[in-house]
Amino acid sequence: MLNDLKLNKNPIKIKRALISVYDKTNIVDLATKLNGVGVEIISTGGTSESLMHSNIPVTELDSFTGFPEILDGRVKTLNPLIAGGVLSLRDIHHTEVKEHNIKFIDLVVCNLYPFGKTISQEDCTLSKALENIDIGGPTMIRSAAKNLGWVCVIVDPNDYADLIHCIDSDGEVSYDFRLAMASKAFATTSRYETMINNYLNTETFPDQMDLTYKKYSDLRYGENPQQKASVYKHEQASTGILNSTIHQGKELSYNNIMDADAAVSCVVEFDKPACAIIKHGNPCGAAISENINDAFNKALAADRLSSFGGVIALNQECSEEIALELNDFFIEIIVAPSFSSKALDLFSNKKNLRVIEINNLKQFKENLTLRNIHGGLLVQEDDNHILSLDQLKVVTKEKIETNTYESILFGWSVLKYVKSNAILIVKDCTTIGVGAGQVSRIDSVDIAITKSKGNTDRSILLSDAFFPFRDSIDKIANTGIKTIVQPGGSVRDQDVVDACNEHSLAMAFTGARCFKH
Repeated sequence: MLNDLKLNKNPIKIKRALISVYDKTNIVDLATKLNGVGVEIISTGGTSESLMHSNIPVTELDSFTGFPEILDGRVKTLNPLIAGGVLSLRDIHHTEVKEHNIKFIDLVVCNLYPFGKTISQEDCTLSKALENIDIGGPTMIRSAAKNLGWVCVIVDPNDYADLIHCIDSDGEVSYDFRLAMASKAFATTSRYETMINNYLNTETFPDQMDLTYKKYSDLRYGENPQQKASVYKHEQASTGILNSTIHQGKELSYNNIMDADAAVSCVVEFDKPACAIIKHGNPCGAAISENINDAFNKALAADRLSSFGGVIALNQECSEEIALELNDFFIEIIVAPSFSSKALDLFSNKKNLRVIEINNLKQFKENLTLRNIHGGLLVQEDDNHILSLDQLKVVTKEKIETNTYESILFGWSVLKYVKSNAILIVKDCTTIGVGAGQVSRIDSVDIAITKSKGNTDRSILLSDAFFPFRDSIDKIANTGIKTIVQPGGSVRDQDVVDACNEHSLAMAFTGARCFKH
């Protein structure tokens, strides 16, 4: 019979409200308004104390149900008089309601124990987390949202003003408002359950993957003006561009956020002072050095032309010297863990420049990488592999010079952030030529050599995957490049090694590749 019912879409008048909130922001103002229009207020524990302290008449829950709170507050609202009052259909349940002395509840105002905040604390234990899982709250919220034809549910203090406006304007609450609030309620309980599931889950790739993100902001547009876009924030994240301090500048765009994230991802690879400059998702300059000023200057000089309009990331404080260097140079964003006061003063003259102070730099790395596909989601472990010297296998007659090893390790870390097919030429821990995103590896080789502008003497060329043919080696010969580093693994590896021997080039296999699509 219930499946044949028609949903009540008429406005409802609130006569009785159940208020039980952990976050008591503005709850006194709302309760004052409800009391002023004759609404009976039922309330629990700390909420009822707050309201009574403000001289607002309240019916305490145990008086309403005739049953006390028990088990240290674990059981409060789990009672048929509460569930019945919220879930009963006003047009058909009159007989049962009267028989069981159930009173209709027209408004439920509830928010939940702060599970997310609890598990983000360093001293959080499993038992503490479990005690901060709300049971009665989600039950009330879901009950009220299910019965939206007759009941209004409010889960967010930011919606109190809209509820008051409804009461002030018509004395009743519209169906459209109830529907919007019910949708928000189910989104809230869904997000809450997902946080709990993800906290308790110990599998990297569980059978069911649930994600919870909250809108951070709408964006002007996506990658292109015809694409609408928004950015969502992971609620348990403690670092990242969306958890940073933005000191100044225009609103961040979709592409800005992508490039800033890529730039920071690159510099956190290094313990030494590091700078990375990203343009359209690829590094156009990167360097490490003994001090951050030198790393910055080397990275910028690596490809000053391509760096114009790019995103700069530093892994140490941005100095006055760096700010002065950028005074007459256009960039979109600079990201660093901190900024000197003089640097901030200088940047303040460039009103459109986004200046972002990133928090918790050492925690920036993610465990998983997610990518949408039509009808699904690709999930993989993040490429947190760090190349070590003992992984390098020299396969040519020509040996690698000892003083180039640091540059090789540096280059491999940067190469991870160049889109495939990726070729990177480095020297003295600085990039000098980048070939990215080509469908042919030899084309990437050609671009990287061209980008280096002849500055390849005794440099190192790194490839994110094996060379399928010797043609790239023949192109590299006589350019001044002395060392080639690649994963190896081709059926023609020996042909490639033979070509290196012919040209007196040193080559090492890493045994691992670093594709980035």
